[in-house]
Amino acid sequence: MPSKTSALNALMQKRILVLDGAMGTMIQRYALSEEAYRGHLFASWPRPLKGNNDLLSLTQPHIIRDIHCAYLEAGADIIETNTFNANRISMADYGMEAQVPDLNQASARLAREAVDMFSRSQPDRPRFVAGAIGPTNKTASLSPDVNDPGYRAVTFEELEAAYYEQACALAEGGVDILLVETIFDTLNAKAALFAIARLQDQLPEPLPVMVSATITDASGRTLSGQTIEAFYISVSHFPMLSVGINCALGAAEMKPYIHALSRVATCAVSAYPNAGLPNAFGGYDQTPQAMAEQVEAFLRDGDVNIIGGCCGTTPEHIRRLADLASKYAPRKIPSLSDALLPTA
Repeated sequence: MPSKTSALNALMQKRILVLDGAMGTMIQRYALSEEAYRGHLFASWPRPLKGNNDLLSLTQPHIIRDIHCAYLEAGADIIETNTFNANRISMADYGMEAQVPDLNQASARLAREAVDMFSRSQPDRPRFVAGAIGPTNKTASLSPDVNDPGYRAVTFEELEAAYYEQACALAEGGVDILLVETIFDTLNAKAALFAIARLQDQLPEPLPVMVSATITDASGRTLSGQTIEAFYISVSHFPMLSVGINCALGAAEMKPYIHALSRVATCAVSAYPNAGLPNAFGGYDQTPQAMAEQVEAFLRDGDVNIIGGCCGTTPEHIRRLADLASKYAPRKIPSLSDALLPTA
């Protein structure tokens, strides 16, 4: 039986794979109350819990399962777990550090159940679960105190331990892929990859790893100051299934950076942009049709192997992207000798 990595690579030689859309956007549609977030499990928790979306995998599992199923119905090949903030550094805001293993295992199982159900009904089209590992709410490279540039709110060792705990729980829950996403600080990402490497040594079969950075503004750089090519070179020592960009930008704004990345990456390239740029109220107004028209440039130019959506996207957006992806060939992954590595 082929490994998950070889199975995914074989699929990506045949077609563009489709990643799901935003979890948070879909959760907002339910307009959940504080009581709904708490459920019966955390009814007497001493801190407010509204907004802790990862917790819903324990308190409102039917909602998370329904969202997964909606994206699978729309044509997604890869479903992300509801674990973007399910690490002890982020969960400290709610005093829920001890719940991290349960959050990740429950989220992985919910996604696994949905994916397995669809895979059974369509055995000729396998689906996959990606364990979502967010950046945490702290940065190892930058000081949060303008008066003390040398100060750091978190250490590499603390990040690595938090990522290791999360990755272990996701693996125990049955994910097919680990997805280190929305990377704004490359040092955070290196801590995550170091933790995953430690986990891989303990698994009977290594899990494929997807890595996705975020370009924070029109400068074309991550928050910690790297261009997308520099970011790729910084993490290229790690055996990645894919590298890509997500969040912060809409498809039109992301296009030049995805094109640059596609020229240097010797693994698959992923892109999951927001539904345009946020409006004055922080919402996203770009329609599925408008987003698809912009994403088509990625596909027409042969820049991606995996396409999906981030903030503001819904199953309607993913359905349009899946329809488009079926009409285009996937990016051809260059060898190291063919990749156009930047020169000084």
